[in-house]
Amino acid sequence: MAGVEPCAAAAGALGLEAVLEAATRIRGRAHRTPVLGSAWLDAATGATVFLKCENLQRTGSFKFRGAVNAVGSLSEAEARRGVATHSSGNHAAALALAARRRGVPATVVMPRGAPAVKRRAVAGYGARVVECEGGLAAREAGLARVLAETGAVPIHPYDDDRVIAGQGTAALELIQEVPDLDLVLAPVGGGGLLSGTALAVAAGPARIRVVGVEPAAADDARRSLEVGRILGARETHTVADGLRTALCERTYRLIRRHVEAIVAVEEPSIIAAMRGLWERTKLLVEPSSAVPVAAILEGTPSARGLRVGVIISGGNVDLDRLPWQEPS
Repeated sequence: MAGVEPCAAAAGALGLEAVLEAATRIRGRAHRTPVLGSAWLDAATGATVFLKCENLQRTGSFKFRGAVNAVGSLSEAEARRGVATHSSGNHAAALALAARRRGVPATVVMPRGAPAVKRRAVAGYGARVVECEGGLAAREAGLARVLAETGAVPIHPYDDDRVIAGQGTAALELIQEVPDLDLVLAPVGGGGLLSGTALAVAAGPARIRVVGVEPAAADDARRSLEVGRILGARETHTVADGLRTALCERTYRLIRRHVEAIVAVEEPSIIAAMRGLWERTKLLVEPSSAVPVAAILEGTPSARGLRVGVIISGGNVDLDRLPWQEPS
């Protein structure tokens, strides 16, 4: 990202210790979200499924974990400079609230086309919103200007060791509560959640497999692992719009090292899984959260006879535009 300072530690230096430190740092600041079972999913998959409900996290997604760890990691001198990012989604709200709770000024660069409800949420948490044109280049240019003007510390949504370690605390809590899992699944977009999940799980005493899941319409992570290099995100449409982001070098290396596989699911399966979670488990989840559930319902990977943990990543949904509704 233009104008972004590198993190102190290289991606290869990240490990379980960083996740454990993050867990200590965020304790009492982020919710320890519940782990719930589902008789419906057990019957449909032949597995015993445990849902780590990050839809019940502060700001409605796992993103708050990484944001609060990153903001909590700042020195007093850094905190006085404030923090900044570009985001039109869950990271924007997470960073805004994490900064407010520490008394740190925050600036979020958001494209003009971002939903008004998201802009209001970010502003409501106390961040300054700076508008930019759409597209990654415009976002990065806008952030570079903010950094030059304010001297703020950049907090990237996933290309940041502190953020990745914070995201890993969700899986850490999951395996502490259910230590005898065989398989853990998490959605993958930019890879911060999947990288953190893998770090928390891979270094544990048990051999737990980690699999990432993404929409087939935005399967750049799966294709990147197949060809051995990062492939950029395609201009595409998926109901799981939070997963359209491409991997960065940091998350790509961690995923290659620690994740068994990445699988992809089609749009109808994502919508069916989301609706099933709403109707059968009564959990309000966003489409990105339904992606790994869609995978085990399809049997890819096969979960039959296994104890399976699923990271339910968030619950921020536009209730006026549910994916199973006919367009007006």
